[in-house]
Formats: sequence, structure tokens, C-alpha cells
Amino acid sequence: MLTKPLVLRIAVFLFFLGPITAANPLSAQEATGRWSVEKANSWHEETPWLVGANFTPAYAINQLEMFQADTFDVEAIDRELAWAEDLGFTSIRVYLHHLLWEQDAEGFVKRIDQLLTIAEKHDIGVMLVLFDSVWDPNPELGKQRKPQQGLHNSGWVQSPGAKDLRDRSRHGLLEDYVKGVVGAFKDDPRVQVWDVWNEPDNTNGNSYGENHLKQEPEDKLAFVLELLPQTFAWAREAGATQPLTAGVWLGGHKADPNRLNDIEKVQLEESDVISFHCYGGLKQLKTWVENLRPLNRPLICTEYMARPNGSEFDPILGYFADQQIGAYNWGFVAGKSNTIYPWDSWQKPYAEEPPVWFHDIFREDGTPYRQAEVDYIRSVTEAKTE
Repeated sequence: MLTKPLVLRIAVFLFFLGPITAANPLSAQEATGRWSVEKANSWHEETPWLVGANFTPAYAINQLEMFQADTFDVEAIDRELAWAEDLGFTSIRVYLHHLLWEQDAEGFVKRIDQLLTIAEKHDIGVMLVLFDSVWDPNPELGKQRKPQQGLHNSGWVQSPGAKDLRDRSRHGLLEDYVKGVVGAFKDDPRVQVWDVWNEPDNTNGNSYGENHLKQEPEDKLAFVLELLPQTFAWAREAGATQPLTAGVWLGGHKADPNRLNDIEKVQLEESDVISFHCYGGLKQLKTWVENLRPLNRPLICTEYMARPNGSEFDPILGYFADQQIGAYNWGFVAGKSNTIYPWDSWQKPYAEEPPVWFHDIFREDGTPYRQAEVDYIRSVTEAKTE
């Protein structure tokens, strides 16, 4: 049985699914626009430190398997988020997918609500990611493929995929999805931030390589540049009361303002709060922060922690706490995502567990990969919340 709050939220998203059409559009003037610096910093002062992980349950190889009705597993999510609560995590970052909306909008919103309810039970909020340009550009609904042995993120899929990105007749679906999902949870305090588009300018060359079957379209970035500002606008037109963001990630220049590409400029100019990714050590991280601090907006690192790269909890998490920067490490429980394996596994798949895990904190039974790491995380989160 649906609860009254959920019924109200579903009514909201149905409103957005139907009335926001050519027959009854929301004008651009009705959009709230980007938050002021003052509003963003006020939000930051009023919000507890956002610390947690990018969360995909061990049972899911990707966003589709996490949320499709026949594989969505509330018991597994509840079990794993109890471990996150025990670490002192206050937030998780979770990826959605537009094909789930197309498949079953009402059911998808219901399952998002269930996720939020479970997270709230464990005193954890959620950052929801709407689109993602990383890994497989050919997503398909239905039964997802099995993980490939020793291959990092062998089944993760993009949203929108190459076909929907390049087919403007499908962009109405993307708009309905953004407005529908954001509209359903626009006032929900369990949703802490909307991450509009993950790594929008990623063409995945480091993974698939020139000879891999899953090639990116040559005009991918042109279509992303067209859609990215629209996506920010759609979320604002839907009435989001939470901040919007899209994280810069290119490590070559670390957000050097003189070297930003056109997509990065949109990300930084449209984001209410500034997010970024850093998988390097403390020295690299400090460069990122030095380049982004002049924007005078709250900072959130939405991806970090790759042990062989020198990005480890100690001392990175402590630095984030000291600097009041939100922090989401990549990976939580080792599972179908195979993110214990490094990125270079796309060139040389691993036959067995790597000597040092790339990502993730727990084994599937809840045993910590490194007890000392878990102890350190707890020491930082407890000190921050005292």
C-alpha cells in the first residue's frame, strides 16, 4: 500500500509528466535560476557534513539492475546501508537512468522513494545523479549481462546512451524524465543534492580504446553541450529546492580556470554548489581546491579514493573534514560492479583479486577490506559530528 506522502509525490510527478507539454509549458521566466553565492553558502552552513560513498548495492552491475522491479532488493539495500550508518556516513550518491522512467515511471518513482526511506532509517540522505556519460553507451532494459571476470565496471551503462543522446526526437523523453523525477522529490528533505550529469565530457577512451566494439559517437560532446544547460533548466523548472551540481573531473588541469573546456564552463556556471572528482593524492587534491575556492561556493568531492593512485581515506578524508568539503568515495561493497579492480583492467583483465583493491570498503558479507580504514573513517566522522 502506498503511503500518503508517496501518493502526493506521485501526484506531483504525474503533474509534470502531463501538463508540461507544448499545450501548457512552463515559461523560462518561471524557473528559479541559479542560486546566489549567499544562498549556496547559507545552505552549506545549515547542512550537516555530506560524507559517504557512491552507492551501488553488491547485487547490481549497474543502475538498471539496481532499480528494475524484478531485481530491486530492499533487504540488500537495508543491510548495506546499516554498514554505512555504522561508519558515520551521512549521505550516499546514487545513479538513476532515464530508461527506467520510460519503462515504468510510477514504479520507478516508488522504488526511489523506497530507497530514500531505507536511507532515512539509517540517518543517511541521498544525492541523486540524473545522467552519466561514463562506460557503455548502449544501455538496454531487461536482464543485464553478468560481470566479466577481473574487469572494472564491465556492465555500467550511460544515460542517455549514444542513440538517445543523438536522436533529438528522444530528447522530449529526457525532459519528461528530469522534470518527472525532480518534480516528484523537489521538496523532499531526504534528497540532499541533484547531480545533474556525471562526467558529461567523458568519452571513455582510457577504458574502451580505439579498437573496442563499444565506440563513442564522434559528435558526442556537441550533443552533450546542447543538452547539459537544458538539463539544469529542466530541473529548475521542475521546482528543485535542493542545490544542483555537475562535477568537473579532468585531472590534467584540475579545474585551472584558464584551461576549462566549453562543457566544464557550463558545469561551473550552472552549478549551485561546486562538485569535482579527484583520484589523486593529497597534493593533487589541494590543487583542485585552490582552483575552485575562488568561486566562493560550497565544494563537494563526489568521487575520490583509488588506493594504488595514492588517493586513500587517510589522510584524504581528514583533509575534507578540515576543509568542510563534502566527500563521497567511489564504491562501497564489492560486488557485481567489479570496482575492486583498477581501470587498467580494460587493457589487462585480472584472473584473481588484485593485490590492492582499487575501490570499495567492504566485502559482500560486510567484512571490512581493511579494518584500519574503517577505524579511521569512524574516527573522522565521529570527530566531525561531535
